[in-house]
Amino acid sequence: MAADFARTGRKILAIGRNYAAHIAELNNTTPVEPFFFLKPNSSVVEDRVGVEVPRGVEVHHEVELGVVIGKGGRDIPRANAMSHVAGYTLAIDYTGRNMQNQVKKKGLPWSAAKGMDTWCPVSRFIEAKEVKDPHNLLLWYKVNGEIRQKGSTSLMLQDIPRLIEHCSSIMRLDEGDLILTGTPEGVSRVVVGDEVTAGLEQDGKELATLTHTMIAREGGYAFNPDL
Repeated sequence: MAADFARTGRKILAIGRNYAAHIAELNNTTPVEPFFFLKPNSSVVEDRVGVEVPRGVEVHHEVELGVVIGKGGRDIPRANAMSHVAGYTLAIDYTGRNMQNQVKKKGLPWSAAKGMDTWCPVSRFIEAKEVKDPHNLLLWYKVNGEIRQKGSTSLMLQDIPRLIEHCSSIMRLDEGDLILTGTPEGVSRVVVGDEVTAGLEQDGKELATLTHTMIAREGGYAFNPDL
């Protein structure tokens, strides 16, 4: 089911700055309330599909726990939020960091820097009943066998009920929507040819993995540092 929402036209809401160490490593400020941006469903790919690196783009990885909405609603109260969760997925939010930095300086939107095709790999769907506590899972991300990111979801600044409450107060959540809950520290650049593996663990046991190769985007967008 995790990849099914990519064919339903539903939303991907990606929470930013939800881990203190990640905020610090990018020299960002901590938001007072949950902060999110949208990724297009066309960015979704399944396991073992190559992730594209467009020309001149510095692509950074951000491994995340994804929450799949099972029951839609508006203004969902925090106390009832978890009843709207169908399950979870391991996801990676790829970012064009030089693209993002360029537009941030000009006060422009980040959509292109987050929305490239293939920039949201997702794992298998994990039913809610398989997860004892989504706030006590281990996320990790490796490049060519080397650990780049490793952190517990217990470190999230805003928990899942609060994220659902906040997002649904702004826009209706629908069945099949995906909320990416933020990334732990250790984000860095990946380049063409890198072999990536990522995982989600519970009590030392694997819940989901992702594997893919970073590949060159043929044609299409090329970053222009002079814009």
